[in-house]
Amino acid sequence: MELATLIDQYRSDLEQRYGDRLLPGHQRAMDAMLRCRTDQSGHVHWACDGCDQHQRQPLSCGHRSCPKCQNQEATAWLDRQRAKLLPVDYFMVTFTLPAQLRSVAWRHQTVVYGLLFNCAVSTLKDFGLNPEKLGAELGMTAVLHTHARDKVLHPHVHIIVPGGGVNRLRHCWKKVTGRYLFNAFALAKVFRARLLDGLTKAQLPTPQGLPPQWVVDCRRVGRGEPALQYLSRYLYRGVIAERDILANRRGQVTFRYTESKTGQTRTRTLPGADFLWLILQHVLPRGFRRVRDYGFLHGNAKRLLGLVQLLLQVTLALPRTMTRSGPVCSACGQLMHVAGVAPRHYKPG
Repeated sequence: MELATLIDQYRSDLEQRYGDRLLPGHQRAMDAMLRCRTDQSGHVHWACDGCDQHQRQPLSCGHRSCPKCQNQEATAWLDRQRAKLLPVDYFMVTFTLPAQLRSVAWRHQTVVYGLLFNCAVSTLKDFGLNPEKLGAELGMTAVLHTHARDKVLHPHVHIIVPGGGVNRLRHCWKKVTGRYLFNAFALAKVFRARLLDGLTKAQLPTPQGLPPQWVVDCRRVGRGEPALQYLSRYLYRGVIAERDILANRRGQVTFRYTESKTGQTRTRTLPGADFLWLILQHVLPRGFRRVRDYGFLHGNAKRLLGLVQLLLQVTLALPRTMTRSGPVCSACGQLMHVAGVAPRHYKPG
């Protein structure tokens, strides 16, 4: 079951029911997914050296909300992170907005999601610099998710932290001891205060009935390559995988998800227009960066990362040369080569 098929079938119903809430970004996302891997997105022209065979292959749309394009992003992230891999335990810290703030986040996405990043990262950074806790500068990779397992609006940020930090003054590495990073309740207390202060400074409304304790989860996720493989599933997973869309019958769409508390597989059935709206509400504002690096993992901190790798005696492997082989010629069996690329909107003469 392809999401593009459902968009094509239910788009008019969606626009009638949710037209007052649909944003230009939602329309662009639907347009992109409809043309993904079709001739409308352009194509690659393959040719065979062994015979006179030619083949056209449609290009993908590359939209970050498209479920067909997320695997390439995850692979590219893994390749970049392998060059930064450290021989330490890794931790994942998750900061979650309470339910009372979801409507504010939806109406002011750029501001609130930006605050979510900044307040979560600054909280971890200050905990790391605190001499009573670690006394070192952390490296972090943060990713924003706006959905829960059942795809309802549920903004939260996952932050991946190597288990230790660098002390620039002493040029030493300070290792996290044991299987514990920071106290989650203490993190939540500071995060709550900073985000509410940020909302006040941004002159955004603070709803009544906010809980006194917010949710922060801090857990160890292993080390090395297996940890990266595990974390990549959190970084680049689309809102829904097309294999989880189970049925489309009589105007109703059924999808499955894994319940977070029990680990059991559940299903949910919605009218087609409501299903599309459930997915589209997670399309981020144009230009908003969903994945961000900080500290010695930032792209501009290569010298500091080099110091960390030196202190930890990391053996640097040569960069892997990524080669993508072409399709096999159906006539002679040889690999085909790229003869040309026709961009989007290209019309052959």
